[in-house]
Amino acid sequence: MEYIFTLKYQLADHDSDLDVLVERLGSAGCDDALVGVGQPGRLALEFSREADSAEEAVRTALADVKSAVPSARLIEASPDLVGLTDVADIVGVSRQAMRKLMLAHRSAFPMPVHEGNASIWHLAEILDWLQARGGYQIDTGILEIAQVALEVNITKEAIRHPMSRRDNMELLTA
Repeated sequence: MEYIFTLKYQLADHDSDLDVLVERLGSAGCDDALVGVGQPGRLALEFSREADSAEEAVRTALADVKSAVPSARLIEASPDLVGLTDVADIVGVSRQAMRKLMLAHRSAFPMPVHEGNASIWHLAEILDWLQARGGYQIDTGILEIAQVALEVNITKEAIRHPMSRRDNMELLTA
């Protein structure tokens, strides 16, 4: 199956030559990715990777990038963090319909990662919720890749911000 996802990286200062980066990435197996360098010091790779599973697609892409650009630091895997408009587009409904659904099911709708003027959610959680409700056409490939992207991002953050006092974790779940 073909999986479409994006990996965003922070580059070291010595990895700023786009031509050299593209050559290294292609040689390392990333020839199935569109390369974007919109911001200085950043690299975005939109993969369209054939694999037996979403996990295999992302895992091999991460390994290929690490092989090509060892100093690159992962910023984010996507699709993961989304607004209601993004979800509406993926599911094929209007933003207003998605907002009505969220408001009508406040206690059951997945909790946002950030709540505010522009709230964001984990895409996998909303797609899981919609699939459990029924009545929505959820692309299983998108759901699978969103679940893997969520796992990658959570793991990355856990490594980046280890908890020094694990006993405080119970405060989060109480």
